[in-house]
Amino acid sequence: MARWRQELLVVALCVGVGALVFLILGQWGWSVAAALAAYNLSLVYRLIRLARSARRHQRGLAVYGMPGLVQDRQRRIRTAWRRRQRKLVELLKRYHHSAMSVPDAMVVLTPTREIEWLNDAACELLSLSRGDTGFRIDNLIRSPSFVHWLNEQGTSLEFQSPGDENRAISLRMEPYGEDRNLLIGRDVTALYRLQGVRQDFVANVSHELRTPLTVLAGYLETLLDSEEDASSEMHRILTNMHQQSERMRRIVEDLLLLSRLETTHPDEEYFESIDMAGLLGIIAHDAQLLSGPEQHEIVLEVDPQLWLVGIIRELHSALSNLVFNAVKYTPGGGKVTIRWFANGKGQPVFEVQDTGIGIEPRHIPRLTERFYRIDVGRSRARGGTGLGLAIVKHVILRHDAQLDITSQPHLGSTFRVTFPALRAERHRMASGSGPNVNKD
Repeated sequence: MARWRQELLVVALCVGVGALVFLILGQWGWSVAAALAAYNLSLVYRLIRLARSARRHQRGLAVYGMPGLVQDRQRRIRTAWRRRQRKLVELLKRYHHSAMSVPDAMVVLTPTREIEWLNDAACELLSLSRGDTGFRIDNLIRSPSFVHWLNEQGTSLEFQSPGDENRAISLRMEPYGEDRNLLIGRDVTALYRLQGVRQDFVANVSHELRTPLTVLAGYLETLLDSEEDASSEMHRILTNMHQQSERMRRIVEDLLLLSRLETTHPDEEYFESIDMAGLLGIIAHDAQLLSGPEQHEIVLEVDPQLWLVGIIRELHSALSNLVFNAVKYTPGGGKVTIRWFANGKGQPVFEVQDTGIGIEPRHIPRLTERFYRIDVGRSRARGGTGLGLAIVKHVILRHDAQLDITSQPHLGSTFRVTFPALRAERHRMASGSGPNVNKD
């Protein structure tokens, strides 16, 4: 309302100017023209002051009347904008402080892999410095595994810290903004040490249990052989004890094998060309023996010319485990199909498909965990230790392969192992040839 009163006062002054001209000249036309001219001049003057105040942000240039309404609106907008700007600056400062305080390494990379920003943890864990901003990160971290992972745009990588070989770093890359990437690194040294302690404990305990269990099983066998009455209560007790000691021995053997697979890296000298058709033929024959009176239909579909470069003892253990599981969890008279072929990408593929009881989808992600069982009672009745698929997983990883599981309850399951194309070889089969498989 104050601005409107100011505008009415300006209009009144301009009317007064017109009245003065009428008193002097006695003509209404000149008096009206004088009043309008005075109002226009005042309006132009006020607009000029408004423009100056807007351009120079000068608070002292007051503008009266209706142009003052525009000035008030400009001041409110300017004040609100400054308030938002201050809040944004404070927010950015808090974000920057928070990012700097994060214990994980964080590095913002441009599309050309140049470092745009990094926090303090990145300087410590990745041996970088503030002065590295603007440099390509693959020129600063020359680890072959890191450079390969960066080129392949993998999901995650675990490698030794560039500045401390005793520190393990887990890296992952996430999209950031429109065309940036955020490299995140976490110190997993404590986790690795904890895993090492666990593995050593399991290996040591398993090794110490191995001899006593062997002695116990030997004495039980002697007692069973000396027991003449097979229907006596003592014979039943001794038989049960012997079965449980054998089960414990298998668990110990599997734990020792799993510990070796986890703690050692495969040596290239152990890799050899394997006649997979012959190997799978042996496994299929053993599976038929395992089936026994249940008379499963074992179907073998293999490419005899497709060989594989691998460690034959480990592959025999892993692939036979998958086939034997298919037999164990398929009702009598069911069908188990073993396939060995090359897919469209030239990758060797091992596949075992059954018509068994199937697996619910919620169990599939955990099947390769140690001692994970879907049906504990059924697994024990079938002689399972709960470590078979964990061993399969580690053997597959040592051969750079991938395990895929598809299953539907009551319809059967399919376990598929896909090997890298580089491990495939083509051979012409000679009559009577086959692999020399050591099952010990």
